[in-house]
Amino acid sequence: MLVLLPPSETKSDGGSGAPLDLSALAMPQLTAVRDKLVTVLTDLAGDPDASRSALGLGKGAEAEIARNAALRTSPTRPALERYTGVLYDALDAAGFTRAQRAKAYARLGIGSALFGAVRANDPIPAYRLSGGSKLPGLPTLSALWRDELPAALAAEAAGELVVDLRSGTYQQLGRVPGAVTANVLTEHPDGSRTVVSHFNKHHKGLLARALVLTRAEPTDIRGLARVASKAGLRVEIASPTELLVLT
Repeated sequence: MLVLLPPSETKSDGGSGAPLDLSALAMPQLTAVRDKLVTVLTDLAGDPDASRSALGLGKGAEAEIARNAALRTSPTRPALERYTGVLYDALDAAGFTRAQRAKAYARLGIGSALFGAVRANDPIPAYRLSGGSKLPGLPTLSALWRDELPAALAAEAAGELVVDLRSGTYQQLGRVPGAVTANVLTEHPDGSRTVVSHFNKHHKGLLARALVLTRAEPTDIRGLARVASKAGLRVEIASPTELLVLT
């Protein structure tokens, strides 16, 4: 089972790992695009105004620009520790035992505008690049990734169940045919349901945590639903590839 998480705009600083080595990342077929994007971002960081415009940053974003300037020299840490925010708080990787962390490394991947996708234990630096950003002199990120990322993800999954919890922007960078997606809905007293925004990431984090901690190896959406239910989540199967998480 491969569970694909979205990245987050917020990232932790620092790390104890050696500087970025693209050859050390999973899915080496993505190295050429990764290298191109790293080079463009580091060069762009030399022009703060151009960086703010391309990355959608406001005034006072010097720290974000500095992260990109140091992409090839700053320390790294596992991707699972680099990304922060609501989903990652719910996942609570900091509380994993050594055995649970090993399962997380084996089961989790994380989408990335800069790297396409990484495994949870891939050593990466802090950076700033969103899926909807448009870098000067380059096609859109979806155009850059669409020829390489879908095949890389399919090869990484090796025929196993893929649970794609990425947001739409990151799914568009590289879709995985047949992947199970999860939509979070709030059910109201009158029976109506609406899409959740505030708690969407939280519940996806809880689902990801359940999929890391389970001893089961689900091979289809029914097995996935059983794991989620046992973890206390209220779920429904909407289609062979869509799971509803109800709040």
